[in-house]
Formats: sequence, C-alpha cells, structure tokens
Amino acid sequence: MDGTELLVATAVLAVGTFAFRFAGPVLRSRVKLTPRAERLMALAAVVLLAALVAVSALTEGHGFAGIARPSGVLVAGVLAWRKAPFALVVVAAAATAALLRLAGVP
Repeated sequence: MDGTELLVATAVLAVGTFAFRFAGPVLRSRVKLTPRAERLMALAAVVLLAALVAVSALTEGHGFAGIARPSGVLVAGVLAWRKAPFALVVVAAAATAALLRLAGVP
C-alpha cells in the first residue's frame, strides 16, 4: 500500500465508523426490538467479551501462550467473582503469572 491508498483506506474506515456510531442514537427511536432480541443482544455482548478474554489469555502469536498467563487470568476471574477490589485483582493476576514464569513455567 502506498501513501495515497493508506490515506483513502483510513478515511473510509473513519467515515464508516462515524456513520455506524451515529446511526445508533438516530435509529434508536425508529427501530424497536423484541424483548427476546434485546436479551440475545445482551448475551451476545457477554459472549463476545468472553471470547476476547479467552483468546487473549490462551494464545500468543499463532500458538498457545503457556500455563502462566491463563493461570493469572483464572486467579483474576476468581477474585473478581468474589468481588475483590479491582487493584487486588490486577496485582494478584500479574503476581501469579510472574511467579509462575519465575519458577520456569511457560
């Protein structure tokens, strides 16, 4: 891609993103979803977030990330589920992964 193509692609993506985000509030009053569709949309957001967490936790590049990172995510998940303070969740997850890596666990 040369400079002009990159500029055009960036502009097209910017306009498309703006249009997509602008359409939500504009069409909100015109489009009515059924309660079932609203529940499915909420569930889809949770599933998408869970998939993102799983991919980020389990992979690095094109391969498996090892045991240390998923272990840290597991510790964070348990602490978050137990309603621990956010700072504690982050520090405990990082410490778990760091200590496992220090011990030689990939």
